[in-house]
Amino acid sequence: MPTHVTDPHPTDPHPADAVPAARPDAAATASARPVPRRGRLPRNSLAALAAITFTGVVTEIIPAGLMPWMTADLGVSESQVGALVAVYAVTTAVTAIPLTALTRGIPRKRLLLALVVGFAILNGVSAIAPDYPTLLVARLLGGMLAGLLWAIAAGTAMRLVEPEHAGRALSIAMVGVPLAFAFGLPIATALGGGVGWRAAFGVLAVLALALVAWAAAALPGIAGERAGDRPRLTTVLRLPGLVPVLVTTGTFVLAHNVAYTYVAPLTIASGLDAHLDLVLLAFGVLAVVGVLVSGALVDRHLRTMVLVGTALLGAALVALGLLADRPVVVVVAIAAWGYAYGGAPTLLQSAPARIAGEAADVAQSMVVAVWNGSIAAGAVVGGVVLNLAGVGWLTWAALALLAVAAITASTSRAAFAPLARP
Repeated sequence: MPTHVTDPHPTDPHPADAVPAARPDAAATASARPVPRRGRLPRNSLAALAAITFTGVVTEIIPAGLMPWMTADLGVSESQVGALVAVYAVTTAVTAIPLTALTRGIPRKRLLLALVVGFAILNGVSAIAPDYPTLLVARLLGGMLAGLLWAIAAGTAMRLVEPEHAGRALSIAMVGVPLAFAFGLPIATALGGGVGWRAAFGVLAVLALALVAWAAAALPGIAGERAGDRPRLTTVLRLPGLVPVLVTTGTFVLAHNVAYTYVAPLTIASGLDAHLDLVLLAFGVLAVVGVLVSGALVDRHLRTMVLVGTALLGAALVALGLLADRPVVVVVAIAAWGYAYGGAPTLLQSAPARIAGEAADVAQSMVVAVWNGSIAAGAVVGGVVLNLAGVGWLTWAALALLAVAAITASTSRAAFAPLARP
């Protein structure tokens, strides 16, 4: 992130909805941004971004909540409906980097609005899809939109504020992620049971269209990158600290998903599998708290917060590994797990934005690719561990991966460096 930002010049040649460029001495650190009144956050703009991230996550995970009704109506297996989520995530991982590179010159607001329109259309298509192949194609296209969304949403949020408030702004924009898991999916599931799975997709499509109007009014214009300011992907990857950030992100998210994908079996010994909805609600609520706390501290204590998050998740995994038959321990451990994981998007997306500056969106696309690839790999690795060694080994396998994340984050000086003071 930049340490200095210039005010618009009276004779600024940029159009009214574009953002003036940063001074040449800040060119290595961030792209142009609108500068709000000092100390003030553009809450309406950030809330609109949070609503967009909420919509993106619910669109991704909604088949999981609608599985019983989709299988019955479409005549497919549960694994085929589950594949709709996996295909979405894999497509996101594969396409995030190339699509971000291709769209770097498009103004961010215009691109975000186009993505939300795309979500509305694809959810509408899903609502009326006559068969499974149509749904599968819609999910493939949705995964492409999501990869681009996650690559530019974080950078957009951080460009709306002064550098010292960038992490806080990011946390507000990313609060849509845990809210989608804690409340969006249960609401969509209730709609599926009450009025049908197609109606649930339809409601999501209508909400996305309404969001377009809000975002159009709330978001300021942010210019895309000028052609001469676009570094090569390999140049961005070689920036000091970026590879350790990607390693930390990949191993942290992989550790989470190895265990979280199979959280239901992890609760059987305690008897909480009969109340899994309440256990996951505790996870979701504490995840929201984790976002808010991380947002308040990330701008000055990034490395510390990353290490605290990995330590807290590690403690939760140890507790589940040793005391999985004790209901109170399991609830507390999963709630702590939610807190640790809830803050991860803010923390792990703040780091590449600081490192990459004007190439922040490209760096974020790399994080998106690693993150979604780890989601898909986590389900596979966890399944292998479950089949070969049993449920008791899930937490220990996750803990080994988490140790790699902690060691990487603690030993790389450039990856999670403190924010430079202006």
